[in-house]
Amino acid sequence: MDNNKKEFKPYIPADKVVPEFTVTALLIGILLAIVFGAANAYLGLLVGMTVSASIPAAVISMGIIRVILRKDSILENNMVQTIGSAGESVAAGAIFTLPALFLWAEEGKIAFPSILSIAMIALFGGILGVCFMVPLRQALIVEEHGTLPFPEGTACAEVLLAGEEGGSKAGTVFAGLGIAAFYKFLADGMQLFPSEIGHAFKNYSGAQIGMQVLPALGGVGYICGPKISSYMFAGGTLSWFVLMPMIALFGGDATIFPASVTVNELLTMPGGGPSALWSNYIKYIGAGAVATGGIISLIKSLPLIVRTFKQAIGSMKKNAGSGKQLRTEQDLPFPLLIGVILVIAVLIWILPIFPVNLVGALIIVVFGFFFATVSSRMVGLIGSSNNPVSGMTIATLLFATVILKVTGTTGLTGMVGAISIGGIICIVAAIAGDASQDLKTGFIVGATPSKQQVGEIIGVVASSAAIGFVLYLLNEAWGYGTEKIPAAQATMMKMLVEGIMNEELPWAMILIGVFIAIVVEILKMPVMPFAVGMYLPFSLSAGIMAGGIVRIFVEKKKGTEAEKKARTDRGLLFTSGMIAGEGIIGILLAVFAVVKIDSKIILPFHLPQVGSLVLYIALLVLLYVVCMKADKEK
Repeated sequence: MDNNKKEFKPYIPADKVVPEFTVTALLIGILLAIVFGAANAYLGLLVGMTVSASIPAAVISMGIIRVILRKDSILENNMVQTIGSAGESVAAGAIFTLPALFLWAEEGKIAFPSILSIAMIALFGGILGVCFMVPLRQALIVEEHGTLPFPEGTACAEVLLAGEEGGSKAGTVFAGLGIAAFYKFLADGMQLFPSEIGHAFKNYSGAQIGMQVLPALGGVGYICGPKISSYMFAGGTLSWFVLMPMIALFGGDATIFPASVTVNELLTMPGGGPSALWSNYIKYIGAGAVATGGIISLIKSLPLIVRTFKQAIGSMKKNAGSGKQLRTEQDLPFPLLIGVILVIAVLIWILPIFPVNLVGALIIVVFGFFFATVSSRMVGLIGSSNNPVSGMTIATLLFATVILKVTGTTGLTGMVGAISIGGIICIVAAIAGDASQDLKTGFIVGATPSKQQVGEIIGVVASSAAIGFVLYLLNEAWGYGTEKIPAAQATMMKMLVEGIMNEELPWAMILIGVFIAIVVEILKMPVMPFAVGMYLPFSLSAGIMAGGIVRIFVEKKKGTEAEKKARTDRGLLFTSGMIAGEGIIGILLAVFAVVKIDSKIILPFHLPQVGSLVLYIALLVLLYVVCMKADKEK
């Protein structure tokens, strides 16, 4: 590893100082942190996953700094993507847990969480994530350069190094953003055409085919690729075309807990149908599968976890006594990190915002460092998209809930405390992974690590201040746990905590999901995407699969490796813009719904379902054309 370290030369040498931590970079980065944080919050609550914001933030930054401001600084662009991508990670951690608090509030069990408490959970989790990751930088990024690929971080560095193409690449992101925003506004704002199409089968009771024809779903499918999309689609197919028809066939006249009426009544009552079977039964089966998938991914990672933890402790001891002089080797001081961690731990213990005792605060610090270490190495090996953050959070929740119950913090107080602990740990893991990718990008281009680490904290602060408003807005507009905003992971976390504290879960259904997940693992399929597909409405999985099919056509097109990569990359930029565009309009429409002006923009005429299908196909064809345009640019 030492040879790698000596041989590697960053793009900007260590002895050269160029603009990096500038007012321009800070302002653009903060704006993108808030925008991508809000857009990813909407996306994650809708489909159960978020997408990396690093590359879109980098190309937007290059478009503004290089093209509009006529400045040339790769390190400024790197600082923008560092700050901007933090927003996506804070959103990912928050949406996987904190909507559980809103669900309990809707049930009348607790008061709604304050925006301040949401912001503090996000802020403390984010800062801890950065502080825990800093001591790992030398071991994971410098000493293992050439061993750990850090896919997103390396790809982002390639984009920054190809800076002369920044204008056209930024244009691709903005084009996707604008087209998706216009499409979303026509569909869900003016309701020119339905954003979801479907058909329930009369002779196959309980089944329903459908598709949500939205840009973000096509974008997620393209970014995840055909394999992951097909696993989600398979999970949805099992739920909506096997399990639900079986429930209708065998349980027609039975009243099955947690429903209070018979299965036949669920299917025939106003507002019922197959969706009622999904909300009463499939959500629990899917939750069991998702929880098992997270735990399986964690168990499979145990050898890696142990190795990384040992390496992290060794790295911390080595770094504690070293005074680095080179600009590219300067991290935030170790004593400062320890001080910040201790202050946050004490504040979590004494502030009434956090309903946790001293034990809960210690759990956060111990589990936080442990999972930050795991997350940092995992993203280095397999990328942020495959980082088992949900599995880490599930393990934390199970342990924290049991410990709180044993130590006397029971009932609603214990449940809220467990979710608060899980929320902080989830954000810690997400931010640690994001910071690792960003610091890898900085290592390649020659950034100053300490400045990047401060930039990451600034991104955390900006997005933490905004995330509470976003969560309130989406809940007020559509409500969590509905088909509009399923909030898959948060609903599942809520079920787990309730089950342990109150023993009131339909365990038979959860165990069905558990054993389905085990069968999927035995068949050597990735459990998590399959389980998420089981949990989500089939229409979401179908919309995502459509984007995956476009990726198949793009990758099958003949050409050199460079041409194929250019096509795929152009599609990734365009679809990142699509996701951001729909997310922004989704937030805007939520504002309209809350202030009661949403009905005033609805058109008096509407296209039928076939019109929706035609327009969605046209959007996917446009995505394919944009990908192929890369050949002409070559």
